[in-house]
Formats: sequence, structure tokens, C-alpha cells
Amino acid sequence: MDKLSKAQKDEMAVSLAALALYDGDAEVTSGQITALLEATDNTEVEAFYPIIFANFLTPDKIAELIATPGGAGGAGGGGGGAGGGGGDAAEEEEEEMVEEEEMEAPAVDMFGGDDGGDY
Repeated sequence: MDKLSKAQKDEMAVSLAALALYDGDAEVTSGQITALLEATDNTEVEAFYPIIFANFLTPDKIAELIATPGGAGGAGGGGGGAGGGGGDAAEEEEEEMVEEEEMEAPAVDMFGGDDGGDY
């Protein structure tokens, strides 16, 4: 905890307060978060954090965050499964290739020519 900046400590305190309220089936509002922070002697948290977190962390979003830990982290190197549904893996790989192709930006000459030019 000593290596965290003040902003990181504030965010952590507000996050934990929101999770505690959610776990206790209480309404997650900025007022409730602030009251819980004061009750736990976290009085130096910047006042805007409870407002931002209460607006963002609806009960549905909290449940989603709990159910899908890790968020949108990088693609892990999933270990090789033995045998089984090889067809499914091929379909997934094909879908990934299609998505990657769709995401590539078209190559455009910034001067409007499409003949390749001298460069």
C-alpha cells in the first residue's frame, strides 16, 4: 500500500466501499460510498471519486466485473488442449482472421494518387 499514489489509494478505497455496499445489497450511491468511507476513517478521499464510481458502477456492472475478472486484458497464450473438438478451434481461428481483416485500415496515398508513385 505504501507504493500506491494518493489517487490509487483513493480509487481502491472507493472501489472496496462500492463492493461492500453491493455485497450487502445496499444501494451504491455517492452518498452511501461517502458514508462508508467516513465510517472506515477514509476521510481524505477526494470528493469526486464517490460520484464517479457511483455513476459508473451500477449493480449490473458490478456483477459483470465480478463474473469476468481481468477485464479486457491481453490475449493469454491458452494452453494446447488434447484432442477433442478440433472443428471448433478451426472455426474460432477463422472468425479471428475475419475480424482482423475487417479491422485493417485501407492503404491510401495521402496525395490522392493510387499508382504507387516514385517512392
